[in-house]
Amino acid sequence: MQGSRLRSCFNALKDKNKKALIPYITAGDPSPALTVELMHSLVSSGADVIELGVPFSDPIADGPIIQRSSERALSKGVCLNDCIRWVKEFREHNKETPIVLMGYLNPIERYGIKLFAEKASFVGVDGVLIVDCPPEEATQIAECFGNNKIDLIHLVAPTTSDERIKYIAERGSGYIYYVSLRGVTGANHMDPQDVTSKLALINKSTSLPIAVGFGISSVESAVLVGKTLADGIVIGSALIKIMEESVVSGKSPIKEVSKFLCVINEALAKI
Repeated sequence: MQGSRLRSCFNALKDKNKKALIPYITAGDPSPALTVELMHSLVSSGADVIELGVPFSDPIADGPIIQRSSERALSKGVCLNDCIRWVKEFREHNKETPIVLMGYLNPIERYGIKLFAEKASFVGVDGVLIVDCPPEEATQIAECFGNNKIDLIHLVAPTTSDERIKYIAERGSGYIYYVSLRGVTGANHMDPQDVTSKLALINKSTSLPIAVGFGISSVESAVLVGKTLADGIVIGSALIKIMEESVVSGKSPIKEVSKFLCVINEALAKI
């Protein structure tokens, strides 16, 4: 049952005193033919949850690395239906690892919210994070997702007030995605002390796990976040940059990402 897969994952990791390693990749990049293989490789390299990005032409919250990734995928004709199909193919060999689709509202609305929820649930999507859809605008979506046992994941930012954190937490499920810094994905200058303080506030408003993303681009930054109250660590731009560079240099993007993720996973295990 979707939804419970995310809950079970975080509960099992909590019992082991382990942080969830959550890599983000853009569906269809570096190649549509490699997406499912890449997803399996992420799991083999230590991924506990996979965030699969749905490419979009105007990704306002994303920095230049993920923007380029989206553009490459779109140039190859990748659409929301492909993302659903690749999750279905992934589930043929992996029924345990939670999958979260992350993207923007427009492709889902064009697809049809009800149809999307039904198809996503059927193929084994566990959660969806819609970057540009705050909870007050997500009533219909929340109902459709709830009926299909899909978690609706919301963002909390450094500037989010205590009152709004509570409002967001009451309307989300799966986990809270905490944006560790102001700006777009791939930015840096994250302050672990600020993260720790904000996570403590969020924990007062919800029992949901908290995954921290934006600004985690190295082993060092992953370990710093791992030492906070975070339940999970999201790494996206760093992985996509590695793949981007490996394609240019003629190396295997899957092998290079796998090596990097293994190092992160080993470092987190030592915390």
